[in-house]
Amino acid sequence: MELNEYINITFPGLVLKPSLYYQCNKSINFVLAKGLYQFKVETDELNPDYFNTVYDQATSLFNELFSDEDKILLVTNVYQYKDYRRSSKKKIKVYSHYIKNKDVRFHLKQETLPYMFDEEEADEMCTNQLSLECRKQDIHYPLLIKAICNQDFPPLKPRLHNPYGLYFPDVYFINVTNNVILYIYDDRGCEVIASDIETIRPLYEKYADWMDEYCREEIEQRFSES
Repeated sequence: MELNEYINITFPGLVLKPSLYYQCNKSINFVLAKGLYQFKVETDELNPDYFNTVYDQATSLFNELFSDEDKILLVTNVYQYKDYRRSSKKKIKVYSHYIKNKDVRFHLKQETLPYMFDEEEADEMCTNQLSLECRKQDIHYPLLIKAICNQDFPPLKPRLHNPYGLYFPDVYFINVTNNVILYIYDDRGCEVIASDIETIRPLYEKYADWMDEYCREEIEQRFSES
């Protein structure tokens, strides 16, 4: 399955970059670990209750959206300089660390795209987009989800690598079977979009308390009109 072909057919006009929620009106924005904070108030130490709740909730959403039978595209946007000589020895380890089978990793595809963000030096940067067709059982997904959620907190492991000094990589889980995309942006929350809003209605009903309050009225209206 070619990523670009799939996106163009299933999600016309969609760009795989942060804020998927605002690109698609069949979407939900979730906040993770509502009411808890990254740090303990008394000591400024990292709060394990917060992070364990984040991991559990993000993993629960993943498990609701992906079954063992589903075909998955695991997509990673890596932001880097066009001049590879400045970072030629640095590697992103999403696929080597979190895909179990090297025979599956062999089918990894790569495409160079324009830089995704507005920066003064954007012309010197690019997006290296990696995609891999796989199944749920091919992914060390509990560890990968933790790594995504830990990215802003160096003491925590595992953690996504950011060797280029730009934005951290963005990881997208695409359910090709059911036409749903899950994007966990970091410990704060995640976005879910679908080609058919009814596909994610069970998620909307089961995890209503996790929805972003700033988006709640809009999300509820979307589901009431469908």
